[in-house]
Amino acid sequence: MKVSEQIRSRLEAAIAAGELLPGDPIDEAALARQYKVSRTPVREALLALQAQGVLSNLPRSGMIVRKMDLQQLLSLWELLGELESVAVRLACERMDPVDVRTLKKLHTASKKVVAKDDVAGWQQANLGFHEHLYQCARNPFLRQEVLRIRSRTGIYRRHAFGALGQIQSSFDQHATIVSAIEARDAAQATACMLAHMRPGRDAKSLNDFIISLPQALMDAPSST
Repeated sequence: MKVSEQIRSRLEAAIAAGELLPGDPIDEAALARQYKVSRTPVREALLALQAQGVLSNLPRSGMIVRKMDLQQLLSLWELLGELESVAVRLACERMDPVDVRTLKKLHTASKKVVAKDDVAGWQQANLGFHEHLYQCARNPFLRQEVLRIRSRTGIYRRHAFGALGQIQSSFDQHATIVSAIEARDAAQATACMLAHMRPGRDAKSLNDFIISLPQALMDAPSST
């Protein structure tokens, strides 16, 4: 893997993990020192991330992690839901019995963190559940796109989690997905995933979601 790709991958991982937040500056010199390279491969990595919409270039300030306004966030979240639903449909059609049993085991194991109301533990369990579905969809390009959008929206989704419902609610939604897959009902699995990925189930929950978003991470909407 080229150094520029290593740097890009590391920055994407840092953004997904919340180590770098929207609005945080990217220190090109520090990256060059860390990887013992000139600024050329660093710049290549940053330009690639800018092209993907992950970074923004501010005059006299350099590259920062891109902030999103509410419309952009909701649009991207809508797309994520659609891609997740495609992934679960393909997985439902392509999973073998071992794959289905593994999904059930992942879901059952996550009950432990639900009982403890362990948000961090649930985030890990949730990622494992969804990752298994991506793998079972047997489409690496779809998985790549889903993970890219998850990376961009992750910090916002984590902040809003409390407003969108408790861990138990998400666990119960996973249960409906597992049941649909066990029945090999791809249409029902798709519908359950779309409902699971929706920012708000009604006007109140959507309003709670919007209110919960940290303003420091949001961009002002573009004027037209």
